[in-house]
Amino acid sequence: MKEKKQSIISKDGVSYLIPFILITSCFALWGFANDITNPMVKAFSKIFRMSVTDGALVQVAFYGGYFAMAFPAAMFIRKYSYKVGILLGLGLYAVGALLFFPAKMTGEYYPFLLAYFILTCGLSFLETSANPYILSMGTEETATRRLNLAQSFNPMGSLLGMYVAMNFIQAKMNPMETDERALLSGEEFEALKQSDLSVLIGPYLAIGIVIAAMFALIYFTKMPKNGDQSKEINFFPTLKRIFSIARYREGVIAQFFYVGAQIMCWTFIIQYGTRIFMGEGMDERSAEVLSQQYNIIAMVIFCCSRFICTFILRYLNPGLLLGILAVAGCGFTCGVILLQDIWGMYCLVAVSACMSLMFPTIYGIALTGMGDDAKFGAAGLIMAILGGSVLPPVQASIIDMGTFAGMPAVNASFILPLICFVVIAIYGYRSYKRE
Repeated sequence: MKEKKQSIISKDGVSYLIPFILITSCFALWGFANDITNPMVKAFSKIFRMSVTDGALVQVAFYGGYFAMAFPAAMFIRKYSYKVGILLGLGLYAVGALLFFPAKMTGEYYPFLLAYFILTCGLSFLETSANPYILSMGTEETATRRLNLAQSFNPMGSLLGMYVAMNFIQAKMNPMETDERALLSGEEFEALKQSDLSVLIGPYLAIGIVIAAMFALIYFTKMPKNGDQSKEINFFPTLKRIFSIARYREGVIAQFFYVGAQIMCWTFIIQYGTRIFMGEGMDERSAEVLSQQYNIIAMVIFCCSRFICTFILRYLNPGLLLGILAVAGCGFTCGVILLQDIWGMYCLVAVSACMSLMFPTIYGIALTGMGDDAKFGAAGLIMAILGGSVLPPVQASIIDMGTFAGMPAVNASFILPLICFVVIAIYGYRSYKRE
C-alpha cells in the first residue's frame, strides 16, 4: 500500500513529496483568491452604487489577468524554470493584494480593478507553472490522478476565501440596503463608502503578507528541475504543433466553457439566493449572507466530490467520468432555471458536485503525451480561463433585466451555464471514444 502511494509522486526512483506539498499549497492559495473575489461583485455593486453589470467588471479584470499573462508566463518558464515562474507568480499575487490599500485611499472603483488585474497576472504565472509541474512529478500514467489530487486542495482555499468573504467582509459591511444607499447625500455616501472599503481591504492585505511568506519558503527550498530542460521558445511553431492536436484544441474550448460555468454558478448564487430569500420576507443583507452560506455548502460538496472522483478515476476512464458529470450538471442546471423556490437553490448547490472533477480532468486529458510542449499547452489552457471574464458579464446583463421570457431574469440567466455543460459533455464523450 505504501509503495502504491509513493508511485503517484515519484519518478525513476526519486520522490517529489516535499515539492509536491509546497506546490499543492499554491493551489489552495489561488483558490482563496478566486473565491473571496466572487462575492465582491455584489459588494462592489453596493459600495459604489453600481449595476450588477458594472460590478461584474471585477470578474473581467480578475480573469483578464489570466488571459493576458498566460503565454508570457509560458515563455518565461520555458526560458527559466517552473520554480522561477512560481516565484514570480507569488510576487505579483502579493503586490496585487497589497495594492488594495492605495486603491482604497483613492476611493475610486477602477484602481481596485487594476489591483485585481495585477494579482491575477500572478495567478496566471502560478497556474501556468504549477499544473504542468505537478504533472511532471511522476509517471505519465498517473498524471491525471496526481493533478486531481493536487487540485483537491484548491477548494480548501476556496472554502477559506468564501468564509472570509462572508464573515469578515459581507457581515461587517454596513447593513444598509441598496435602495437606501441610493437615497444618501453625496457626503453621507462618501463616508459610508470609505467605511465599507476599509472592511473590504483587510483580508486582501492579510493574504498579501501570507503570500510574501510563501514566496520566501519556496525560494529557500531546493526544488526539482524536471521538465525544464529545453530553453528554446519557438513560439509560433510550438503553437501550431500543439493546436494541431484535436484532444488539446478541443480541451482549450472545453476549459473556456468550464471556467465560465464555474464562475457564473459561484458568483451569481448570491443574486439567485437573494431573490428567493427576500421573497420570503428577509432583508437584503441577511439574504446575501444566507446565500453565501449556501455557496460555502456548495464548495464543501465540491471539495468532497473531488476526492471521491479522484478515487473513482482509478476505475473509470477520465473522459467517461467527465461526460457523466457534465450530463448531470445539465440536469441540475435545468432545475436552477425552471424552479423558482428553494429547490432551485438546492439544484444550484448540487451543480458543484458535478463541477468538481472538470478543471483538472480536462487539463490532464488535453496535455496527455505533450512532454516539454506541456509548458505552452498549459498556457493555452490557462488562457481559456478567459471564460470566467467573458461569460459572467453576459449573465449579469441578463440579470439586470429583472425579468426575461416571463420568468425572473436571474433564473433565465442560467441558460449560459447549461450551454457550457453541454460543450463539456461533448468533450468528455469524444475523449472517451478516442481512448
